[in-house]
Amino acid sequence: MTEFINYLKYELARSPLTVEAYERDLTQFIKFCVGPDTSNFDPLRIDARLIRRWIASLSEAGNSPASLRRKTQSLRTYFKFLCRRDQLKTNPADDIILAKLPKPLPDFVADADLRRLINSASSDNAGTSRSQSSEISDSERRLSERQSFEAVRDHIILHLLYATGMRRSEILSLTDSHVDFSLRQIKIIGKGRKERIIPIADELISDLRRWQTIRDATFPDLPSPRPIIATRHGAMSASNLELIIKRLLKNENAGRKSPHTLRHSFATSMLNGGADLNAVRAILGHSSLSTTQIYTHLQFSDLKDIYYRAHPRGKKNPD
Repeated sequence: MTEFINYLKYELARSPLTVEAYERDLTQFIKFCVGPDTSNFDPLRIDARLIRRWIASLSEAGNSPASLRRKTQSLRTYFKFLCRRDQLKTNPADDIILAKLPKPLPDFVADADLRRLINSASSDNAGTSRSQSSEISDSERRLSERQSFEAVRDHIILHLLYATGMRRSEILSLTDSHVDFSLRQIKIIGKGRKERIIPIADELISDLRRWQTIRDATFPDLPSPRPIIATRHGAMSASNLELIIKRLLKNENAGRKSPHTLRHSFATSMLNGGADLNAVRAILGHSSLSTTQIYTHLQFSDLKDIYYRAHPRGKKNPD
């Protein structure tokens, strides 16, 4: 397992979240095959029929098509690793058909609503900061300072994700060394350790500088380079980031409330503003233009909705 994990990290350059998911999938499969004592696992005894049984059991347990697809890919990668080491002659997972994914349009939050949320987070912080100067008890002051810190943190998370279209893993791995204020840009380390440069506007630069000052005063012992979205012990966890975004978007219309919703919102706003599709692809870090084209379908969906609501011949019950 250790050698396989190193293969994922250093040869395939998979992200930490992907490595964690593949390790979890493989461990789950091994336990399905041999039970809790994983030392009895023998890859030579695995065939496609056994893998299909595992996938079928996962499907019956309610796993989504996306989860089934990734688990199959985890096994493919593992057995490919063994083949490269000449421990297997053929890959038993090669013939497994990947679960078909549905193609729903991505959730997004409208530009006006996001600007309201970002401005609201900034206003909440300003109000909290003013309360610190009033005559309050030490416990009240500490609570006020904590609320102020969280308000600024939530604001910069929301602003960064919407202004750059970063993935969850990308904002969590972002450090001070990736931000160049003089050139007004951020270097992103994306999937496959690929780098891309994203320009940033003056408002985000100002917000980042202010956040860094508050973060450093709150967590003075952070190691260098300091993570942008930091906790006392280093970078924030993925689960905590998800909870923060879910809370911030709780009153919005988007079906899914996650960091990826803000990535979809960024792409939608860029295209609605007239950005070239290739430019959006480059900023998002998509390897294929077809991945970015889903947002053009989203625009067409919006147009259809407007047509059905506004045109006399488009209404279900025209006057």
